[in-house]
Amino acid sequence: MAAEGAPEAGASRAGEFQELRSLLFAIAYRILGSVSEAEDAVQETWLRYQATATEPRSAKAFLSATVTRISIDVLRSARVRREEYPGPWLPEPLLADPYADPARAAELADSLSTAALLLLERLSPLERAVFVLREVFDFGFPEIASAVGRSEAAVRQLVVRARRHMDAGRPRFEAGRAERDELAGRFLDAFRDGDVDGLTALLAADVQLVGDSGGRAPRWAERFVGAENVGRVLADLLALFARIDGTLEPRQVNGRPGAVFRDRDGKVLNTWTLDIRDGRVQTIHTVNNPDKLRHLGPVGDAWATLREATSAARPTD
Repeated sequence: MAAEGAPEAGASRAGEFQELRSLLFAIAYRILGSVSEAEDAVQETWLRYQATATEPRSAKAFLSATVTRISIDVLRSARVRREEYPGPWLPEPLLADPYADPARAAELADSLSTAALLLLERLSPLERAVFVLREVFDFGFPEIASAVGRSEAAVRQLVVRARRHMDAGRPRFEAGRAERDELAGRFLDAFRDGDVDGLTALLAADVQLVGDSGGRAPRWAERFVGAENVGRVLADLLALFARIDGTLEPRQVNGRPGAVFRDRDGKVLNTWTLDIRDGRVQTIHTVNNPDKLRHLGPVGDAWATLREATSAARPTD
């Protein structure tokens, strides 16, 4: 009888795992800031679930705890690599959160933003994990304590400390979604239309342009500050982009207005995420590292694209 029941038990576990897969990815991505590492953590969670001899009382509790522990371990080793990362490090862009909870859509989108994920980088791996489980997904303290192997009292202290760090780094006032989308639309339209004046008029005086190339793409926008400097870079980029017949695809990137840039063959070159506040673009985060773009589809050769654009700009005899 046990042998006959084994396939049924396996099928049942597979069904439970698939139902919870989007939640597991959502937890792992917020802890890790990496699509590829989050997917690996989810897959490892499934392998451990398969190999568990006893049936957990709660599949959700077991799987959430397992993916959290795996993500903490991965983040600890990733921290060393990020310290040695060439240039600014940004999270891998996510166009759509597979964990869709309409009742908490705005709250979940806020926790996905590039700005929020960069704030989470300030926390220890343990603080980051308990903050994500408690503040984003509203897990109870007993569940979190079991997941991270700490007492409930210790978890409460970790949450308080993490919340304090996050609150200290957040801007006091943020634009609402409607305002963000309207201004971002005007900004991206200006870029698409080649309207340099329209672009610069929407930049905050202390705007920042931060680019993540990881040494794997042209470092054209590693870090620029100020409307004049950023405006100059955008004007140069606009001219280069026009020469290679590139396309701009407005998208929500990490729950914020942004865009995917493609070459003439439709291959991804980079992504933008726009932080908007006080009626101006405050920060443009651009991911150019091809290793961080592969999950979005075929990736273009940024070096070849730059050579083509530069060559087209040279005067001919």
